[in-house]
Amino acid sequence: MINVTKLLTGMQSEGDHLRYDITPGDKPYGVSAGKGPVVVWNATRSCNLSCKHCYADARASKEPDELSTAEAKAFIDDLASFQVPVLLFSGGEPLVRKDILELISYAAGKGLRPVVSTNGTLITHEKARLLKESGVKYVGISLDGLEERHDLFRGRKGAFAQSLAGLRTCLSVGQKVGVRFTISKHTYPDLDGVLDLIDRENIPRACFYHLVYSGRGSTLQTEDVTREESRRALDKIIAKTLDLHRKGKKTELLTVDNHADGVYLYQWMREHDPERAPLLLGLLRRNGGNRSGVAIGCVDWHGRIYPDQFTRHLEIGNLRTQKFSEVWREAAHPVMAGLRDRKPLLKGRCTACAWLDLCNGNFRARASATGDFWAADPSCYLSDREIGIV
Repeated sequence: MINVTKLLTGMQSEGDHLRYDITPGDKPYGVSAGKGPVVVWNATRSCNLSCKHCYADARASKEPDELSTAEAKAFIDDLASFQVPVLLFSGGEPLVRKDILELISYAAGKGLRPVVSTNGTLITHEKARLLKESGVKYVGISLDGLEERHDLFRGRKGAFAQSLAGLRTCLSVGQKVGVRFTISKHTYPDLDGVLDLIDRENIPRACFYHLVYSGRGSTLQTEDVTREESRRALDKIIAKTLDLHRKGKKTELLTVDNHADGVYLYQWMREHDPERAPLLLGLLRRNGGNRSGVAIGCVDWHGRIYPDQFTRHLEIGNLRTQKFSEVWREAAHPVMAGLRDRKPLLKGRCTACAWLDLCNGNFRARASATGDFWAADPSCYLSDREIGIV
C-alpha cells in the first residue's frame, strides 16, 4: 500500500506507522519489530453480489462449516496477544454474517483496530451507527466505476446507488469511510469520474487497487490494463492528489498491490520536486515494498491461513489445528521462508532491477499466473531503462 498523498504532500496519516516504522535491514515477522501483521479475515464466503474480480470467489449461499463465533473469538484473542495492529473484516460480504457486530466489538475490546471491507449495499443508517458504536475505525466501500459500469461489474442493477448511499450514510454518522477501486480494463474508463466523485462527495480516503489474478480475478489476466494505462492511471491519481491538496482538502489517496508505483512516484518527484525527492525515497525504502507473508496475512472462513488475501493456492496452516501466531512465527512452509528472504529467489528482470529494495519483487500472486511463483511480476509497467537495465 503506497500513500500517494503522504509521499507527494507530506500529509500525516494514522496508518503511517504501519508502513514507515520499519528500520531498513530489519526482518520482523509483522509490521515492525515486536508486532504481528495486519490480518485480513474473510469472515464469510457468502455475498449478496457477484463481482467479476472477486478473489474469494464468493457465492450467495453460506459456506458449510464457517468458523463459529467461539472459534472467531479464540482467533481474535490470539491476534491480540500477538500484537496484531489491524484486523480487516472482509468476505464475501462481511455484513451478511449474523455475528459480525459482536465480533467487531470483541476485537475492539481486545485492543485491535477493526476495519471493514464491504460492497456498501447493506449499510443503512442504523447499520452505520452500529458499526461506529461497535468500534469500527474505517469502512472501505468498493466502487468499480460510475453507475452503469459498476452495476455491470457487480452483477446487479442498482448496486451503485446503494453503495453510494452507504458511503453517504457513513459520513452522516461520523464513521470514517473510503472508496476501494480496482483498476482493470472494465473500470479504467471511469477512473476520472470516480476521482471527481471522491472530490465532490468529500470522501476522506480512497484506495486504488491494481488487479490481482486470483479467485474469479484469475480469469481476468488478459483483461488487465496495459502498461501505458497503468502509468496514465497513476498520472491521474497524482494530479487529483495535488488538486485536492491545493484545495485544502484532507483527502488521502493510496495505491495498492503494485510497488512499481513507488518507483514511478519517486522518478516523477525527482523531475517535478527534486528537493523533496530524497525524503520520498527514504520513506519508500523504509516501507520495503511488497510484504506478503511478513506484514500482511489472511485467514478464510474455514480458518485456512495464507501469506496474503490473494495467494490462495498456498495454504500455510489452519486455525483449527494451530494458532495463527504460531504459524506466522514459525514460517515452516517453504514459501513463507522464501517470502521473508525472497531476493535470491526472484527471476527475470527483478534480478537486475536497481529498485528491488523499493519493490521487493512486487506481487507473487500475479507472478504465479506465469507458472513460476518467483518470476517477475507481469504487471510491472516500468521500462528497462527506468529500472536500470541497459
